[in-house]
Amino acid sequence: MSVQAYDIIGDIHGHADELVKLLTHLGYKDSSSGYCHESRKVIFLGDFIDRGENRVQQKQVLTIVMDMIRHENALAVMGNHEFNALAYHTKHEGHFLRPHTTKNKKQHQAFLNEFPDNSEEKSIVLDFFFSLPLWLEIDGLRVVHACWDHDHIQTMGSLCPSHCLDRSALIEASTKGTKAFKAIEVILKGFECELPAGISFYDKDGNPRTAVRVQWWKQDASKLADVVLPIGLDIGDAAEGLIPINVPRYSASQPPCFIGHYWLKGEPSPLAPNVACLDYSVAKQGKLVAYRWDGEQTLDQSKFTYAVA
Repeated sequence: MSVQAYDIIGDIHGHADELVKLLTHLGYKDSSSGYCHESRKVIFLGDFIDRGENRVQQKQVLTIVMDMIRHENALAVMGNHEFNALAYHTKHEGHFLRPHTTKNKKQHQAFLNEFPDNSEEKSIVLDFFFSLPLWLEIDGLRVVHACWDHDHIQTMGSLCPSHCLDRSALIEASTKGTKAFKAIEVILKGFECELPAGISFYDKDGNPRTAVRVQWWKQDASKLADVVLPIGLDIGDAAEGLIPINVPRYSASQPPCFIGHYWLKGEPSPLAPNVACLDYSVAKQGKLVAYRWDGEQTLDQSKFTYAVA
């Protein structure tokens, strides 16, 4: 029996023009049932929305994605921006689960521009976000937005047997101190290690950070400097420290795993023989990247592709 072939596409962040170019480049045709291919399907890695306060292509991206999923031409997982949107628009005990701070509103502004409060379109889109699974394990591959951590995936699998959030799971996952909160932080945002007191850095948005994300796919690394993100980040004396034992490791014997989230640059290539990130910073003048998977268990750099402007 032949294996279903997939084109796995990284974080789009409202860049509809780039999405159309990439789908066309991959051989998908726009039809009455949305973009489709005679033999392949797309898997989207989430983060369809946000970034770029003045962009007005969020609605177009979501129309394309939702049509493809509705007509079984695509699958998708939830990204942290879809989770954040659900929390931003969900009230519990008189307060929104994601506070409407200046920082949070600015990050979400591109979505708010096109989906005003109390609109039917917004309700439909939020229902779609609820329908997105937190991960996929299908046809010999795994897909998750940021980190495949077995323990945290088990936690969310127990809470959400369908792998999709409902309102009660969203509330629990938005409540600091719960197992679900920690699990969502890792699955959708990546695993972080706290840095020693007095050591901090600024992230890509200019926010101060005292914890560092790690490259959990690096199977043989031993020092913290070997796994910090972004690569080359100066973490001072902490660089020589050993990697904490609770950092997830993804062994070479596990199925290929595809992720987004990490704002990579340069020419796409595997992070490990069985791990690939497809987020190449389209929202920061980078590329919208796909991997053309045909069943291989060892990933191949030649299978990465993107549409050239």
